Amino acid sequence: MILPKTPSFNLQGKRALVTGAGRGIGLASAVALAEAGAHVTLTARSKHEIENAALAMREQGWLADTHSLDVTDLEKVTKFIDATDPFDILISSAGGARHSPALEVTESDFDFTFSLNTKSAFFVTQCVAKKLIQHKLPGSLITISSQMGHVGGPNRATYCASKHAVEGFTKAMAKELGAHNIRINTLCPTFIKTPLTEPFLQDSDFKAYVEDMIALKRVGEVEDIMGPAVFLASDASALITGSALMVDGGWTAY
Repeated sequence: MILPKTPSFNLQGKRALVTGAGRGIGLASAVALAEAGAHVTLTARSKHEIENAALAMREQGWLADTHSLDVTDLEKVTKFIDATDPFDILISSAGGARHSPALEVTESDFDFTFSLNTKSAFFVTQCVAKKLIQHKLPGSLITISSQMGHVGGPNRATYCASKHAVEGFTKAMAKELGAHNIRINTLCPTFIKTPLTEPFLQDSDFKAYVEDMIALKRVGEVEDIMGPAVFLASDASALITGSALMVDGGWTAY
């Protein structure tokens, strides 16, 4: 009997770009890809953070370099990606939020959220995909979305809208990029302990609400993202595209 062979999670020989890699989910994703063998380029506005992270990764024997970049500056994004070799893997993790009741959302808050969460993610993905197609290479493109891209939440109308939009362009791009053997998916966390969520989780009532909504009754850690990130980046997910991988502890199961 010839037994089936498990596809590889090994990323050796792959080049990966991770945006928002200075801290939190972006940093954890970069570490996971590097540990799996990829050469990772960490980008963020915070030059000091990504350089320290890359140094620590190289001390582990992993391949990592950096490029300071504001992903909302699309001209600089395009120039950077055009000037580099193609990236086989993208994890678009740069994001942010300004939470308030829907009736109190300002135009400035709306524009900030969509510019960072949706517009920049779209065009970074577009640039990486164009380069892969130019070189006739396959790839795996991943956007860090959210459980809030699938449900609603109080005081999060703008954030939910931005992440629902990410889910929409992911599905549409999957239809177009499949012919080029380029996969595109989202990774959708629940509340993860990061510098971004720390102020909210310090509110005991809010933390209790979050834990009650999560079937596993705990807030996520960045380590909970690392395995799923490698899975979506690797050949282990070779037939998965246009999909959302929920890492939400069961929040959306209700």
